Amino acid sequence: MSAQGSYDTCDSDGSHDIADAGLAGAGVRRIEWADRSMPVLRQIRARFAEDRPLDGLKIAACMHVTTETANLIRTLQAGGARVSLAASNPLSTQDDTAAALVEEYGASVFARAGTDRAGYYRHIHQALEIEPDLVLDDGCDLVNTLHTERTDLLGSVKGGCEETTSGVIRLHQMAREGVLRFPMVAVNDTYTNHMFDNRYGTGQSTLDGIIRATNTLLSGKTIVVAGFGHCGKGLAERARGMGARVVVTEIDPVKALDATLQGYRVLPMDEAARHGEVFITVTGNREVIRPEHFAVMKDGAILANSGHFDVEIDVRGLTDLAVEVHHGIRPHTDEYVLADGRRLVLLAEGRLVNLAAAEGHPAAVMDMSFADQALACGWLARSHQDLGPTVHRVPAEIDTEVARLKLDSMDIAIDVLSAAQEEYLSSWRSGS
Repeated sequence: MSAQGSYDTCDSDGSHDIADAGLAGAGVRRIEWADRSMPVLRQIRARFAEDRPLDGLKIAACMHVTTETANLIRTLQAGGARVSLAASNPLSTQDDTAAALVEEYGASVFARAGTDRAGYYRHIHQALEIEPDLVLDDGCDLVNTLHTERTDLLGSVKGGCEETTSGVIRLHQMAREGVLRFPMVAVNDTYTNHMFDNRYGTGQSTLDGIIRATNTLLSGKTIVVAGFGHCGKGLAERARGMGARVVVTEIDPVKALDATLQGYRVLPMDEAARHGEVFITVTGNREVIRPEHFAVMKDGAILANSGHFDVEIDVRGLTDLAVEVHHGIRPHTDEYVLADGRRLVLLAEGRLVNLAAAEGHPAAVMDMSFADQALACGWLARSHQDLGPTVHRVPAEIDTEVARLKLDSMDIAIDVLSAAQEEYLSSWRSGS
């Protein structure tokens, strides 16, 4: 008997590994619910069904197995692709969504909520058995596995897309070292993705996860946001909007100055650790909050991570300092008791709090991100032979098209340049 369902479902031919096929009906209803808030992706799905830009291609993906991702998978399938999906985070996996993708939509899915590290990497290997032409990654673990353990498959991969800041950082390092073997598109770096996914999506969904896990009142609290990139900006804006006092920590002078000019208090973490009541990491780096910071934090301080990997908060260091650990005092909430009696509260085991303790970004946010992803896949299918094995930006016209489709879905019209205005902007001959 599975902890996630009434029975385990691991197909004998290796085409899927899910917790409970009996959850498919519930999964379909939730996928269709999310689809209502994804009008841009629906338009692209209809276009793909007609044009078939991915006809005959095999796509291996390592992504959050959620209802929103399911609608991306449906879009890729409408374009003619055969898709194999592994989970990029076991804590975000929705077993009913996985079941629906297998039973109703014919995808190969390897994902179970709460699987361990060994299961996580086994699922990535299983997803790669499709011998993909294209890959979609959310954190670079699938691409990393291809380059380290499944090099036999590299020759068939034409290119891929990466969804996260953390993954793009890893890909740039691979490219600098000359080891990246195929072109990767940094979908995360589109303006529409930064705006919707990072700023508005992470800003809202992270606070949603913290509130669900703790039921704490944010108004009046001192919230420390570690990192003032696109995600950090969104978090700081929304925390301030809920009445919190916001402190920002940064390593980048330009971003620190930006935060200062926006009215936030900027401190190094050594000092911020003494003042904060809620700490949120969104840096993409490791050990941003360490034992020396735990040592000076207030009793009851809440620790949450919304960076991609569970390395931003030094959980091992926190465990070593604790004399007691009370697991599950609330869902996704563990309390670490230190020798002096102070209690520090860790959310979601230091993993993505917005996906583990809440439902991740609203579907309307992922509509934009996955529209970028789908169109980038179509572009890669057409253009991969002209691209070198490095990290590429999404063509600007894709970004513009996604924004246009979103505005159309919202019944918002914008101005159009007149012929005289276009001539003025394109000519150097006109004087002032």
